[in-house]
Order: sequence, then structure tokens, then C-alpha cells
Amino acid sequence: MLGLLEKLSCWEELTSQSVLDNVDSDQILLMNGINWNIYESLLQRFESISHYRFKYLEGTLEIMSPSRRHEFDKKIIALLLETYFIEKDIDFYPLGSTTFRREAAARGIEPDECYCFDSEKSVPDLAIEVVVTSGGIDDLLIYQGLGVPEVWFWQNHQFSLYFLRGDKYEKILKSEFLPGLDLTLLASLLLSGGKPKDLISKFREDIRRGDS
Repeated sequence: MLGLLEKLSCWEELTSQSVLDNVDSDQILLMNGINWNIYESLLQRFESISHYRFKYLEGTLEIMSPSRRHEFDKKIIALLLETYFIEKDIDFYPLGSTTFRREAAARGIEPDECYCFDSEKSVPDLAIEVVVTSGGIDDLLIYQGLGVPEVWFWQNHQFSLYFLRGDKYEKILKSEFLPGLDLTLLASLLLSGGKPKDLISKFREDIRRGDS
């Protein structure tokens, strides 16, 4: 454990400088051979440091330091979705980046954003991941073991959606939970570069006109 913490300390120093140099690239550290107890110990140790995200899959640990672009995109997605929920009178429970883990499945993750609908549940109905830098753990394998019904990825300027049918994810074109949501419009707003306040106002107007 001591050697692991020393490695993390060195990575933190490198990450701090890298974040200053490049605001558009996430910093990812992957480690193999990490048992469940060490994973849980690290979650506790870094509980008060919200800047790091942890993922765990059958002995492989990923620690990510999200970029400014990553955090901006995930926040705008959340603001727009929550505007949609309110306008459409959808009961929702925002759980943000809550850690979900299941020792029996050897899986754990902190979504960028996630929601339960109608009532709060032990795992979210919908999890959303912003992918800026590829090369980490396969998130779908983690969510599959946790039993999360629907997962969205925002990557390369578009949304990719997956729905869990049985024990496998199927790629879908529109949300099972939000079938009326226009994802093309949502993506265009994200890419427009407008002020958050203006994006929310425009989206609200589109919803009320029936465009989404």
C-alpha cells in the first residue's frame, strides 16, 4: 500500500503540471493487481478530493483527473437535461458523481452524471460519461456488472446510447427513459459555444415549442 501511495503522489505532481499545460486532456493512471480492499481504502483516502475519479474492474484500477473541458461539458449536459426534466414534469433524482460499487461483481465507478427517475434507487437508471481521453477501463463492463439500465457517452461531439437487455448492452438511437428528447438538438447546443444561460433559455424555448 505504501508503494502505491508513493506512485500516486508522483502522478499527482505530474498531473498538476499537465492540467496547467493542457486544459483539453484528461490525465489517466491505470494500475493492475489491485484488490478490493485497496480500492476501498483509496476511496476513503481521497473522499474529500473531488478532483479525482475512480473506476474499478476485476483488479484493474483507473484514476482520472478530468480536464477543464471534461468538467465543462458534463456540467452543461446536466444543466440542459435538468431543464428538460423540469419542463416535461419528470420526477428525477440527480446523483451526480456518487460512487457505485459492488464487491461481488468486483466493479466500481463514479459517473460524470447520473439520475434515477420516479424514485431513488440503489443504482441509477441513467448514467452519463464524458469521454475526452480514451484508453481507460471499459465503462460498459462496469455498468453491466452493476446493473445500470441506460448509459450515455458524449464523445467526438456526439452521443452514443446503450440500454441493458438481459445481461448485455444494446446500442440504441434514442433514450428508453426519455424517448421524446431530441439528442441532435442537445448535441448542437453543446457544440454551439454559447453562454450556459443562453443555452438553457434556447433549449427551454425549443421544448415549449415542441421541438424536443
